[in-house]
Amino acid sequence: MEPQQYPVDITIPRQERSSRWLALAFLLFMIPKAIMVIPHFIVLYVLGVVAFVLTLVAQFIVLFTGSYPAGMHGIVSGTIRWQTRVNSYFLGLVDKYPPFSLK
Repeated sequence: MEPQQYPVDITIPRQERSSRWLALAFLLFMIPKAIMVIPHFIVLYVLGVVAFVLTLVAQFIVLFTGSYPAGMHGIVSGTIRWQTRVNSYFLGLVDKYPPFSLK
């Protein structure tokens, strides 16, 4: 499949080996993963508000200058990347605990 020309492309590679115990815990209890991602959700909530405000400000900057500032783009796209990693872990798509990072 050809990669699309989108600004953000998400690829989750298939794991060679998956933790069946984590999958069982996710299906039966789901509480361990929910507790483990609470710190991520707290930080991502704040970053989501910041990204929303930056997006609103960036609309006017783009309107008047014609370009999206690189710093604002880095924060907004980094927040989306981080949120995608946390959601992938929480939903059991990957076993690796997501890092606290915008990159």
